[in-house]
Amino acid sequence: MAQHDPAPEGAPGLYDVEANDPQSRLIDRSHIDADSMRQIGGIMAALGALRAAEDRLSEASLAYMKLGRTDMRALHFLIVKSNTGEVVTPGALAAHLKISTASTTKLLDRLERGGHVTRAIHPRDRRAFAIEITPETHEAAMQTVGRQQAKRFQAAARLTADEREVVTRFLSDMANELDISQEPWATGAH
Repeated sequence: MAQHDPAPEGAPGLYDVEANDPQSRLIDRSHIDADSMRQIGGIMAALGALRAAEDRLSEASLAYMKLGRTDMRALHFLIVKSNTGEVVTPGALAAHLKISTASTTKLLDRLERGGHVTRAIHPRDRRAFAIEITPETHEAAMQTVGRQQAKRFQAAARLTADEREVVTRFLSDMANELDISQEPWATGAH
């Protein structure tokens, strides 16, 4: 397992709190000791390394599949729905991707031309279409991007049950802290 050292010993790392907020304008750290600050910095650096690894994987998968981000998100959705036996309509895909029906039609036209999806009459609603990923694209995605993404499972499996609870709680808490749904600057309500 590769270890990621964010910076040489003693040098401020990109994720070091003091390097990012030297005057404590964002984070009051007066009650946090130096060891805790180093540990927190290590967590932030590890999250940065994870984000960088995810970005590299995403870029490589886009290049390998010769598709865009929305295309890949659509294929992932189709794979999951196929695995669970659910029929995907263009409307369900549009809702998942948060794009318009016109954009969904363009996306499906592009994916169908590339041999990645098929459209057929919905098995229970003859007025609707059912979208499916082609077996070739499904297999290519599974043997490349899917296989690499599945390695996350091994990292989680190596943890004890108690450690998994702590990590889950931490990641959920961090996601809640990063939520921008109520931030005026992010919602256009300034």
